[in-house]
Amino acid sequence: MLLAGLALCAFSSASALNPKQEFRGAWMHTVYQEQYHRQNTEQNKAYLRNQLDSLKALGINAVIFQVRPQADAFYKSDLEPWSRYLTDNGAAPVPFWDPLQFMIEETHARGMELHAWLNPYRVTSSAKQKLPASHIYHKHPERFVTYDGKLYFDPALPENREFIGKVVEDIIERYDVDGIHFDDYFYPYPVQGKEFPDDKSYAKYGKGMDRGDWRRKNVDMLIEDLHKRIAASSKPWVRFGISPFGIWRNKNSDPRGSETNGLQNYDALFADVLLWEKEGWIDYLLPQLYWQLEHKAASYSVLVDWWAKNAGQNRHLYIGQDVAVTMKKPDLAPSVEKTQLRTKVNMTRATDRIQGNCWWPGYSLTRNFGGIADSLATSIQKLPAMVPSYEWLSTDVPAAVQNLQIDSERNITWAAEANKGIANDAVRFAVYHFESPEKVDISVPEALVDVVGKNSFTATKPGVYVVTALNRVNNESEPSVPVIVK
Repeated sequence: MLLAGLALCAFSSASALNPKQEFRGAWMHTVYQEQYHRQNTEQNKAYLRNQLDSLKALGINAVIFQVRPQADAFYKSDLEPWSRYLTDNGAAPVPFWDPLQFMIEETHARGMELHAWLNPYRVTSSAKQKLPASHIYHKHPERFVTYDGKLYFDPALPENREFIGKVVEDIIERYDVDGIHFDDYFYPYPVQGKEFPDDKSYAKYGKGMDRGDWRRKNVDMLIEDLHKRIAASSKPWVRFGISPFGIWRNKNSDPRGSETNGLQNYDALFADVLLWEKEGWIDYLLPQLYWQLEHKAASYSVLVDWWAKNAGQNRHLYIGQDVAVTMKKPDLAPSVEKTQLRTKVNMTRATDRIQGNCWWPGYSLTRNFGGIADSLATSIQKLPAMVPSYEWLSTDVPAAVQNLQIDSERNITWAAEANKGIANDAVRFAVYHFESPEKVDISVPEALVDVVGKNSFTATKPGVYVVTALNRVNNESEPSVPVIVK
């Protein structure tokens, strides 16, 4: 509990409570979400705009939108059918719209990032589910296996890794996404008494390896291949992030493991996420720490400390937060707070190794579950923040914006260099407010008033304003010449 003590004493200032750079994500899943199928095109667009407006108001700066829930697509794809959670039988929506393109445009207009979330291997969620005629399963059924009544790509097959790689490449080349995101579903969660049916592929490719090591190698090859594909693409600045199950290994299995007693990511899902960070195959880790502070088998307090010590050195580390668990449980004594929200966030801010949080699910934020929206908007995320920079992808810094102008309605406009389709393109702008020209210091978190996706901003109070440009990896330019608003 040392980390909790550090967290409680380390946040006496607004700067510490609201850092200038912090990943503040929200997962928006589409799997099992029937509203998208039930609503028509215009209703869906209005619904998503409302969701994004609410998330922006809560300080969210990155949306992780599920675009491939079950080997299908929430976007126009020649590789996979439209998602069953959007339309019937793989047909295109009528009137036509492309949810991924829509979400990119709407998040970017609000100065937010859009990370496209894909599940690599999952195909169906029940034995009764019927796949559209255009699905690759009907052309190559031999590349799939059935486990507990559900269909999966066999992770051992090179042709499946190639296909998943093509899906990722297709998204990157055709869409202006900021990131590609996988969650915790690699080999499926084990069902007691049922073994994953990969005897045939193990006999062909196992080469005498331990079965667990072989399965991990299969996933490793997928992750390494995707890293190489992104780096070789026309958009090498696109980030690749993984959100694993929150326990890597328990200490009773591995001396490097955590003081926990739960399902192990390494052994059950065959995902060696620490290796992926060490090798630089991913750009961020976002472990799902969906437990209360004092959970006996998997304590949040223990796990946030373990991840801070074992990850986040070579790549970014963010923490996945479960809204319901966090808001239903009271804080630990001597605190009298009715939720664990503040303590959990403070723990992530107590170490430089952790650079942000992501909320599951984003819909619970917009519903203000347990009052979380109120707490984020008025205190914990009251000040805006920009997503931390990914300097290993590019060290270039965009040119400062020029020609700040102010009109009679307090609309500030500026000019920026035209985008060239490179990492150093100015794609977002940070707006700062100061009381006087002598106090201009963009390192002060309280001075940041907004991150916007266009070359304009409406001032709400008098004072001095400066603007900086942010490139595709969030490197920040020098500040502009100040403009005075009276």
